[in-house]
Amino acid sequence: MDLDAYVSVKRPTWERLDALTRRRRLSGAEADELIDTYQRVATHLSVIRSTAPDASLVGYLSSLLAKARTRAAGTTESRWSIVGRYFGRTFPAALYATRWWWLSALIVSFVGMAAMTWWFLDHPSTETAFGSPADIQKLVDNDFANYYSENAATSFALRVWTNNFWLAATCIAFGVFGFPVIWVLWGNITNVAVTASIMIRHGRADVFFGLITPHGLLEMTCLFVSAGVGLRVFWSWVVPGGKSRMQSLAEQGRTAIGIALGLVVLLLITGLIEAFVTPSGLPTFARVGIGVFVWVGFFGYVFTLGRWAYNDGERGDVATDDRDFVAPTA
Repeated sequence: MDLDAYVSVKRPTWERLDALTRRRRLSGAEADELIDTYQRVATHLSVIRSTAPDASLVGYLSSLLAKARTRAAGTTESRWSIVGRYFGRTFPAALYATRWWWLSALIVSFVGMAAMTWWFLDHPSTETAFGSPADIQKLVDNDFANYYSENAATSFALRVWTNNFWLAATCIAFGVFGFPVIWVLWGNITNVAVTASIMIRHGRADVFFGLITPHGLLEMTCLFVSAGVGLRVFWSWVVPGGKSRMQSLAEQGRTAIGIALGLVVLLLITGLIEAFVTPSGLPTFARVGIGVFVWVGFFGYVFTLGRWAYNDGERGDVATDDRDFVAPTA
């Protein structure tokens, strides 16, 4: 088949379908035309796939048909309502559905931090493994506190946001392998424990907890969520239950991607707190209070909206009708 000639003949039909899907309102005749044109374009796509598959053309027609199908089904939902439904139902329900995984990561990590901090405090000689006495003193006197205020707040917030999301994305993207998640958690536990033990031993516990608590509670919880979700993805193919390994992995993978999108917003909040609240001139109790308030608000969000949506059947996965869609590949 001469693909160029075929495209030249059929393009007016595709353009007509595109025009119909973009109209705010359709008359009865136009609605009938939309359905008829949709069926013809679906036939064109089938012909192209079977005789002269072209990745870009298949992608264009697939997207066009998806929009036309949504239009024909009568969906007029605005983008804002979609965003509202995601943050009001899909995201919190996904967090609630995976709660035992990330709550386990949270508990194990906090216990590990406390145990490791105590061990370092009980073995002061280990401090020399992390720097010279001069470097340690510099950290205690200046570096730890200055870290939060040495850069402009806006650029610091952006840097914190991207760095934290990189760690969260690593846990989710490589969660299927299991070990990378454990490695990220171990690094986080060790880093916090070492810094805490040094600050506490040198009588600067108030500075440490006063600076790390405002943003750290939600920030670390986001990391634990991503770790729990990543481990859930790993477990989905190790123990798929009554489903095939691919079905189980696909289901948990879609949910994980949905959670990752929500974490972008949560980590943005933590970045703003770390840049504008942590180094601010507010009293320590006020800064810590803001951090605790936001952290408790997160749990309230998950265990109220998330639980309601979960009990209503929401699991954070895409709609049932969309689960068989596949993306065209070259």
